[in-house]
Order: sequence, then C-alpha cells, then structure tokens
Amino acid sequence: MFCTKCGVELRENDVFCSQCGNRIKAGAETAAPRPLMLDKKNKKIFGVCAGFARYLDVDVVLVRVIWLVLAFGAGLGFIAYLAAWIVIPSDKYACPDPMAHQVPQAS
Repeated sequence: MFCTKCGVELRENDVFCSQCGNRIKAGAETAAPRPLMLDKKNKKIFGVCAGFARYLDVDVVLVRVIWLVLAFGAGLGFIAYLAAWIVIPSDKYACPDPMAHQVPQAS
C-alpha cells in the first residue's frame, strides 16, 4: 500500500503516512466513530485532554500543549477545561464494546 499524497510505501495497519502525515483512507474507514468521553485510563488530571485526543485521533501531548497555550495565553483554557470536565461524560462505566452485550437472535 502506498500513500496517495507522497507515494511512500506503507504497512498494512498504518492509519497515517510516516513521511507526510496524510491520513490513509482505508485505515480511517475501518475505525468505528467514538463518542467524546473523558478518558479515565490515560488521564493526568481529569481526563479531558486524553478524551479529546482519543476522539480526534491525535496524540495526547498535542492536545495538552494546545490546552496549555489557551490557558496561559488567553486565560480561556482554564474555564473551557473546567466546563469540559463538568459537561463531558466519563468512560469509567462505559461499555468498551457496544456489540459485546447484545443477545444473539434465535433463528
């Protein structure tokens, strides 16, 4: 498989091109859409940044840097972080696989 943007050869399970960062269509289509939830497993404070990183499918460090820039640059980051912590539901009690608890239908 090759990147459609730069032509670099990719592995089968790659979602992004390692050379140009282009999202590969085949890997992006196989992933199920995730709801925006606090990530309690990968949290540092409340799990807001980890939740946004999981939802946007980006590195959590990038999201944390953006939150810090917003917090110290404009001051709105602190308010937005607290609001997100209050509003966004937690994944603590969420089912990891929604298909796991379905009862098979009798034929």
